[in-house]
Order: sequence, then structure tokens, then C-alpha cells
Amino acid sequence: MRHLITVGLIAFAASAAAAPDYRTIVMEIEVNKPAAAVWDRVGHYCDIERWLDVQCKIVTGDGGIGTVRSLDNGRVEEIMIARTDLSYGYTQPVKEGAFYNLYHGFLEAQPISSGRSKLVYTMFYDASDKADEAAKQAVMTQRRNRFEGALKKMKQIAEQ
Repeated sequence: MRHLITVGLIAFAASAAAAPDYRTIVMEIEVNKPAAAVWDRVGHYCDIERWLDVQCKIVTGDGGIGTVRSLDNGRVEEIMIARTDLSYGYTQPVKEGAFYNLYHGFLEAQPISSGRSKLVYTMFYDASDKADEAAKQAVMTQRRNRFEGALKKMKQIAEQ
């Protein structure tokens, strides 16, 4: 009998778990500077302080892959998982007891011409923890608004 109850509980838990609902947000802004000059102004791993108005501290690493940054006095931790001369990608690790949304971000400066470029910010995450599509869209809109504001700030910093 215990075995049947255990099997039933496991089956219930498996059916209650939401399937992943992966979302991608891609944002970009053109900048009137060459890509290398733009990246030099806004592409260091803790430059996020200047364009997202958030405190940043390198916890471990030298700015390359594997570097860990702490944002908002440790509220958020991000690990660099990719890097080129004009880009980096990062992820947020699993937090015990919290929903893991598989969040990844990628920021890059792309050349358009010798004197122009664009900044592209891509986010990827699982929204399956939200109750319905309206809640998922609200989070997506909030993220888009915040990071489009950050892109505008990056543009301003890069063009100074």
C-alpha cells in the first residue's frame, strides 16, 4: 500500500510540474561609433554599473570566461560563460529553494560600418513559473523596458 501511495505521489508531482516555456528577448540600438570603441566604453564585465545603475563587484576571475560578478550586494550572481573581443555571455546559477529559470544574457557590439555599430542584448529564460500568459508577458515587458533603457544609456556613454 505504501508503495502505491509513493508511486501515486511521484506521478502527481511529475504531472504538476510545468513544462519549460522558454522565452527570448532580442533588443538592439545603433551607435554612431565603431564597434571596438563602443565595446571599450561599455563592454567590461562590471560596466553594468554605469548603464544599469546597479552595484557590481567581481567575486572571482580576471574578466574572462568563468568570471563571477555580484550585483546589488550579492542579490544576483552572474557567471561569464562566453567571450569574444566584442561580446560576452553570462548565466545566473541555480539558487537552492528557488525556481531555476535558466536565465542567460548575451551582450555584443556588432560593426555596421567603419564608424557605426549596434549593440545587441539577448536574454533567454524559462517563464514556466508564471501563472498565465498575461503574467509571462508582463515579465517580458518589464525586462524589455529595463534593458532597452540600459541600451540607450550604453549608446549615450559610447557616443560621449
